[in-house]
Order: sequence, then C-alpha cells, then structure tokens
Amino acid sequence: MLTTTRKIKEIYEDIQRKIFYMIPEKWDEVYLYASVIERFGNVETGELFFYYIPKGLLRKNPINVYEIPSKFNLEESEYLRLVELLYDKIKDLRREFKKIEEKTWSNLTITIKNMKFLIEYDYEDLQNSEFDSYQRHIIWRSKYLNMGLEKVSKDEREILKRYYTGEKNLIRTESYEEGIYIKDIKNLVDFDTENYESTQNVEYVASKNAKKTKNQILMSDDE
Repeated sequence: MLTTTRKIKEIYEDIQRKIFYMIPEKWDEVYLYASVIERFGNVETGELFFYYIPKGLLRKNPINVYEIPSKFNLEESEYLRLVELLYDKIKDLRREFKKIEEKTWSNLTITIKNMKFLIEYDYEDLQNSEFDSYQRHIIWRSKYLNMGLEKVSKDEREILKRYYTGEKNLIRTESYEEGIYIKDIKNLVDFDTENYESTQNVEYVASKNAKKTKNQILMSDDE
C-alpha cells in the first residue's frame, strides 16, 4: 500500500505549482511522464515530458511542453530552466519514497483534470525493459493522449502492435489521488526564473544515434 507523508504531500503541491506556472494559457487537462533511473555511482538519469489540452468547447490537440517557447515566443533557455526545476522536484519526490520503501518506483504519470490530481507510480525495471525510451514514449502517448494506430506513423504503429499483442508481465503499480492544490499561482505572463528556486546542475544528454522525439529530453546529474 502506498504511503504518503506530509513531506510527500508538500512535494505534490510544489509539483502542481510548477506545472501551473509553466502553462501560459487556460487548459483543461495535463498529462506528465517522468522516469528516474539510478546508475553506477548514484547518478540519476531519466526523462520528463508533459502535454496539456488547451481549454475550449472542443477537444483540441495536446500541446507538448517543449513546443511552448516557440509557440508563445518565450526565451527557450529560460523555459528549459523551468523544466529542470520541475524534474528536480520529481527526483526529490523519489528520494522521499526511498526513505520509506525498500524498492521504490522507477517512473510515474501525473494526470490533472476535473479538479483532481492523480499520480500513478510504476515499478518497472527500466534498465532491463524490452522497450527503449523512445518506444516507451510512443506507448505512453497511446495510453494517455488517445494516440491510436490511425494517428501514428508506420514505425510507431509497429511499436504499439508489439506492445499490445505481447505478453504482459505483472508489474507493481500504485496510485494516489487528491483535489488539486489551488492558490494564487503566477504563470508565464510573469515569466521569471530568477530566485525561483535553487536546484542541482542538470545536463541534457542523448546518444547521437538514439532515436529521440522533440517531446522529451533525457536528463542526468553530473557525476
């Protein structure tokens, strides 16, 4: 059973504030994915991406977080700094869970909609997964963004077919849900990262030969 401490709840609230701050328009739904993998020397690597659905009477196409700077004419380096801060908070969350769990989660999905905050934890061994980072991203989009076979490329369709027709191993999952944290929260209209929060140094890393989409940035700590 998932344990939730006061500190963990505080981190949930901070994550919500950071997400709200990063979206410069009204929205209906947010879907976020993040992974944290511990490698040799306690180096934490992983990735983070999220999408939001703009507010409107008709369901609109999801907006990718990494498209926001160009879409709203924002300074990209400053905006990516906010992505770093958000990812650091995800890592803080995992460190808190490590204090109370012998083996903790490897990746999570956050859904914010209908005034609810839902976080789903997955305990899959990502280092030994049959799917790589790019493939897991395609699968995740299919699950959460309704990206069915008719909406993806031929290569992506093959990935989804292999996933949905393959043998599924039972992997531990946990979830937590609460009402969203509501307070006066600035968004990108007041865009400023100065003194927003101190954070660890994060560098972006990706193999030159790795297949990667614009929807994700691989991250790691300096050793």
